Amino acid sequence: MLIALNKPFGVTCKFTPEPGRRTLADFIDVPRVYPAGRLDTDSEGLLLLTDDGALQARIANPRHKLSKVYWAQVEGVPDDAALAALGKGVDLGEFVTKPAEARLIDEPAQLWPRDPPIRYRAKIPTSWIELTLREGKNRQVRRMTARVGFPTLRLVRAAIGDISVTGLALGEWKEIDAASIWTGT
Repeated sequence: MLIALNKPFGVTCKFTPEPGRRTLADFIDVPRVYPAGRLDTDSEGLLLLTDDGALQARIANPRHKLSKVYWAQVEGVPDDAALAALGKGVDLGEFVTKPAEARLIDEPAQLWPRDPPIRYRAKIPTSWIELTLREGKNRQVRRMTARVGFPTLRLVRAAIGDISVTGLALGEWKEIDAASIWTGT
């Protein structure tokens, strides 16, 4: 079984109850499924869950080069040099990120309102970057954008492989065919 969930902001990626926090159990009542990878509590968007340990490992392991697409609302407007740096790989101290695809995009039309909303600041513009990664280090997108001078304000995972969050309402989930993650299968 493979489940695609549109995880809301503020939801912890576990099923164990935690006082004062929403968890996956608040949205999914399916026994013995576990996240295939994680999303931080302050990130939102596509999360895949499965009851198949081998599939879980394959989705999460960067060795399989499964792309993950993120939409990042950043402070400021990145220039070509910042986008090139994101694409080339960013030195984060303990490691250099693998090359990624990075481009400016308009705010995604299908994006849902965030609760709570991002704080609006009249004198500081924001923009959106689409980043496609094939690895997934802890808080990687946030660390990458900050390193090139454009801190992330909102982070949405838009896709994993060929599975997209498009069409899933916030907090909604659906069962999907595991073969649909990989192109040509």
